[in-house]
Amino acid sequence: MNTYPHPLIAREGWLFLGIAVLAALAATQLIGAWSFPFWVIALFVLQFFRDPARVIPQDAKAVLSPADGRIVVVEKAHDPYANREALKISVFMNVFNVHSNRSPVDGRIDKIEYFPGKFVNADLDKASTENERNAVVMTAANGQTITFVQVAGLIARRILCYVKAGDALTRGQRYGFIRFGSRVDVYLPLSARPLVTVGEKVSATETILAEL
Repeated sequence: MNTYPHPLIAREGWLFLGIAVLAALAATQLIGAWSFPFWVIALFVLQFFRDPARVIPQDAKAVLSPADGRIVVVEKAHDPYANREALKISVFMNVFNVHSNRSPVDGRIDKIEYFPGKFVNADLDKASTENERNAVVMTAANGQTITFVQVAGLIARRILCYVKAGDALTRGQRYGFIRFGSRVDVYLPLSARPLVTVGEKVSATETILAEL
Protein backbone atom coordinates (compact mmCIF):
# COMPACT_ATOMS: atom_id res chain seq x y z
CA MET A 1 0.00 0.00 0.00
CA ASN A 2 1.09 3.59 -0.60
CA THR A 3 -0.14 7.14 -0.45
CA TYR A 4 -0.08 10.00 -2.95
CA PRO A 5 1.16 13.56 -2.34
CA HIS A 6 -1.09 16.63 -2.54
CA PRO A 7 -1.92 19.75 -0.50
CA LEU A 8 -4.01 19.09 2.62
CA ILE A 9 -6.36 21.86 1.43
CA ALA A 10 -7.24 21.43 -2.25
CA ARG A 11 -5.83 24.13 -4.53
CA GLU A 12 -9.31 24.60 -5.96
CA GLY A 13 -10.33 26.12 -2.63
CA TRP A 14 -7.42 28.44 -1.84
CA LEU A 15 -9.08 31.52 -3.34
CA PHE A 16 -12.44 30.79 -1.67
CA LEU A 17 -10.80 30.14 1.69
CA GLY A 18 -8.68 33.29 1.45
CA ILE A 19 -11.73 35.42 0.70
CA ALA A 20 -13.72 33.81 3.53
CA VAL A 21 -10.95 34.32 6.11
CA LEU A 22 -10.32 37.93 5.04
CA ALA A 23 -14.04 38.66 5.25
CA ALA A 24 -14.18 37.12 8.73
CA LEU A 25 -11.17 39.13 9.89
CA ALA A 26 -12.66 42.35 8.51
CA ALA A 27 -16.00 41.59 10.16
CA THR A 28 -14.24 40.95 13.48
CA GLN A 29 -12.61 44.38 13.29
CA LEU A 30 -15.88 46.09 12.37
CA ILE A 31 -18.55 44.31 14.43
CA GLY A 32 -16.65 42.22 16.98
CA ALA A 33 -18.58 39.23 18.32
CA TRP A 34 -21.27 39.71 15.66
CA SER A 35 -18.72 38.43 13.15
CA PHE A 36 -19.35 34.85 14.33
CA PRO A 37 -21.39 33.88 11.20
CA PHE A 38 -18.47 34.93 8.99
CA TRP A 39 -16.17 32.54 10.86
CA VAL A 40 -18.74 29.74 10.49
CA ILE A 41 -18.69 30.32 6.73
CA ALA A 42 -14.89 30.28 6.70
CA LEU A 43 -14.89 27.01 8.66
CA PHE A 44 -17.37 25.52 6.19
CA VAL A 45 -15.17 26.50 3.24
CA LEU A 46 -12.15 25.00 5.01
CA GLN A 47 -13.85 21.65 5.60
CA PHE A 48 -15.30 21.53 2.09
CA PHE A 49 -11.93 21.90 0.39
CA ARG A 50 -9.98 19.56 2.67
CA ASP A 51 -8.14 16.86 0.73
CA PRO A 52 -6.68 14.30 3.15
CA ALA A 53 -4.21 11.64 2.06
CA ARG A 54 -5.64 8.17 1.53
CA VAL A 55 -4.11 4.69 1.68
CA ILE A 56 -4.46 2.97 -1.70
CA PRO A 57 -5.40 -0.76 -1.78
CA GLN A 58 -3.18 -2.61 -4.26
CA ASP A 59 -5.47 -5.56 -5.07
CA ALA A 60 -5.32 -5.73 -8.87
CA LYS A 61 -8.99 -6.80 -9.06
CA ALA A 62 -10.28 -3.97 -6.87
CA VAL A 63 -12.33 -1.06 -8.22
CA LEU A 64 -11.86 1.82 -5.78
CA SER A 65 -14.42 4.46 -4.97
CA PRO A 66 -13.68 7.64 -6.98
CA ALA A 67 -15.35 9.84 -4.36
CA ASP A 68 -16.40 10.18 -0.75
CA GLY A 69 -20.13 9.91 -0.10
CA ARG A 70 -23.05 7.51 0.04
CA ILE A 71 -23.98 4.73 -2.37
CA VAL A 72 -27.29 5.56 -4.09
CA VAL A 73 -27.28 3.06 -6.99
CA VAL A 74 -26.06 -0.52 -7.46
CA GLU A 75 -27.79 -1.95 -10.53
CA LYS A 76 -27.52 -3.19 -14.09
CA ALA A 77 -27.78 -0.21 -16.48
CA HIS A 78 -26.85 0.97 -19.95
CA ASP A 79 -23.51 2.75 -20.17
CA PRO A 80 -24.20 5.42 -22.84
CA TYR A 81 -20.55 6.46 -23.03
CA ALA A 82 -19.15 3.01 -23.93
CA ASN A 83 -22.45 1.77 -25.46
CA ARG A 84 -22.79 -1.41 -23.42
CA GLU A 85 -24.75 -3.00 -20.62
CA ALA A 86 -22.91 -2.56 -17.35
CA LEU A 87 -22.97 -2.71 -13.58
CA LYS A 88 -23.61 0.84 -12.41
CA ILE A 89 -22.53 2.05 -8.96
CA SER A 90 -23.24 5.67 -8.02
CA VAL A 91 -21.76 7.70 -5.16
CA PHE A 92 -23.62 10.80 -3.96
CA MET A 93 -21.52 13.53 -2.35
CA ASN A 94 -23.08 16.10 -0.03
CA VAL A 95 -21.44 19.42 0.88
CA PHE A 96 -19.72 17.86 3.89
CA ASN A 97 -17.82 15.23 1.88
CA VAL A 98 -14.33 15.57 0.39
CA HIS A 99 -14.86 16.53 -3.27
CA SER A 100 -11.61 15.44 -4.91
CA ASN A 101 -12.19 12.72 -7.50
CA ARG A 102 -9.75 9.82 -7.85
CA SER A 103 -9.22 7.12 -10.45
CA PRO A 104 -10.86 3.81 -9.47
CA VAL A 105 -8.36 1.61 -11.35
CA ASP A 106 -5.05 1.60 -13.21
CA GLY A 107 -5.48 2.18 -16.94
CA ARG A 108 -5.34 4.47 -19.95
CA ILE A 109 -8.04 6.95 -20.94
CA ASP A 110 -9.76 6.19 -24.25
CA LYS A 111 -11.96 9.29 -24.38
CA ILE A 112 -13.48 12.08 -22.33
CA GLU A 113 -16.92 13.49 -23.08
CA TYR A 114 -18.41 16.63 -21.53
CA PHE A 115 -22.15 17.36 -21.61
CA PRO A 116 -23.77 20.63 -20.48
CA GLY A 117 -27.05 20.07 -18.69
CA LYS A 118 -29.33 20.82 -15.78
CA PHE A 119 -28.56 21.03 -12.06
CA VAL A 120 -31.24 18.84 -10.45
CA ASN A 121 -30.56 17.10 -7.15
CA ALA A 122 -27.66 14.69 -7.77
CA ASP A 123 -29.34 12.18 -5.43
CA LEU A 124 -31.99 11.53 -8.12
CA ASP A 125 -31.54 8.87 -10.83
CA LYS A 126 -32.32 11.33 -13.63
CA ALA A 127 -29.24 13.37 -12.68
CA SER A 128 -27.10 10.77 -14.50
CA THR A 129 -28.64 11.68 -17.86
CA GLU A 130 -29.97 15.23 -17.41
CA ASN A 131 -27.33 17.06 -15.36
CA GLU A 132 -24.07 18.62 -16.46
CA ARG A 133 -21.54 15.79 -16.53
CA ASN A 134 -18.07 14.74 -17.60
CA ALA A 135 -17.42 11.12 -18.56
CA VAL A 136 -14.05 9.34 -18.62
CA VAL A 137 -13.91 6.04 -20.51
CA MET A 138 -10.83 4.01 -19.64
CA THR A 139 -9.27 0.70 -20.59
CA ALA A 140 -8.13 -0.82 -17.30
CA ALA A 141 -4.81 -2.60 -16.93
CA ASN A 142 -6.58 -5.96 -17.37
CA GLY A 143 -8.12 -4.83 -20.68
CA GLN A 144 -11.67 -4.25 -19.40
CA THR A 145 -13.58 -1.02 -19.95
CA ILE A 146 -14.33 1.21 -16.95
CA THR A 147 -16.39 4.41 -17.21
CA PHE A 148 -16.59 7.00 -14.45
CA VAL A 149 -18.71 10.12 -14.72
CA GLN A 150 -18.58 13.36 -12.73
CA VAL A 151 -22.13 14.69 -12.38
CA ALA A 152 -22.98 18.21 -11.21
CA GLY A 153 -25.65 18.59 -8.53
CA LEU A 154 -28.27 21.01 -7.26
CA ILE A 155 -25.64 23.36 -5.83
CA ALA A 156 -22.56 22.28 -7.80
CA ARG A 157 -21.79 24.57 -10.72
CA ARG A 158 -18.26 23.60 -11.67
CA ILE A 159 -16.87 20.26 -12.79
CA LEU A 160 -13.07 20.21 -13.02
CA CYS A 161 -11.20 17.48 -14.92
CA TYR A 162 -7.42 17.58 -15.30
CA VAL A 163 -6.81 14.65 -17.66
CA LYS A 164 -7.25 13.99 -21.38
CA ALA A 165 -7.59 11.08 -23.80
CA GLY A 166 -4.40 9.04 -23.95
CA ASP A 167 -3.34 9.81 -20.37
CA ALA A 168 -2.48 6.95 -18.02
CA LEU A 169 -4.01 6.95 -14.54
CA THR A 170 -3.06 4.93 -11.50
CA ARG A 171 -5.54 3.81 -8.88
CA GLY A 172 -6.19 6.53 -6.35
CA GLN A 173 -4.67 9.23 -8.55
CA ARG A 174 -6.45 12.57 -8.25
CA TYR A 175 -7.92 13.54 -11.63
CA GLY A 176 -10.68 16.07 -10.90
CA PHE A 177 -12.85 18.01 -8.51
CA ILE A 178 -16.52 19.05 -8.27
CA ARG A 179 -17.47 22.13 -6.30
CA PHE A 180 -20.32 22.06 -3.76
CA GLY A 181 -22.24 18.78 -3.85
CA SER A 182 -22.42 16.27 -6.66
CA ARG A 183 -22.29 12.63 -7.77
CA VAL A 184 -19.97 10.15 -9.51
CA ASP A 185 -21.33 7.23 -11.55
CA VAL A 186 -19.11 4.20 -12.22
CA TYR A 187 -19.94 1.72 -15.01
CA LEU A 188 -18.25 -1.69 -14.79
CA PRO A 189 -18.39 -4.94 -16.79
CA LEU A 190 -21.40 -7.08 -15.89
CA SER A 191 -18.96 -9.72 -14.62
CA ALA A 192 -17.81 -7.37 -11.84
CA ARG A 193 -18.85 -8.35 -8.31
CA PRO A 194 -20.24 -5.42 -6.25
CA LEU A 195 -18.96 -5.14 -2.67
CA VAL A 196 -21.14 -2.22 -1.55
CA THR A 197 -24.87 -1.72 -1.02
CA VAL A 198 -27.26 1.21 -1.37
CA GLY A 199 -27.04 3.52 1.62
CA GLU A 200 -23.49 2.55 2.54
CA LYS A 201 -20.99 5.35 3.21
CA VAL A 202 -17.76 5.14 1.23
CA SER A 203 -14.38 6.87 1.19
CA ALA A 204 -12.57 7.83 -2.00
CA THR A 205 -9.70 5.44 -2.80
CA GLU A 206 -9.96 3.48 0.46
CA THR A 207 -13.34 1.82 -0.15
CA ILE A 208 -13.47 -1.02 -2.68
CA LEU A 209 -16.69 -0.73 -4.70
CA ALA A 210 -16.35 -3.99 -6.63
CA GLU A 211 -14.00 -6.69 -7.88
CA LEU A 212 -13.31 -7.25 -11.58
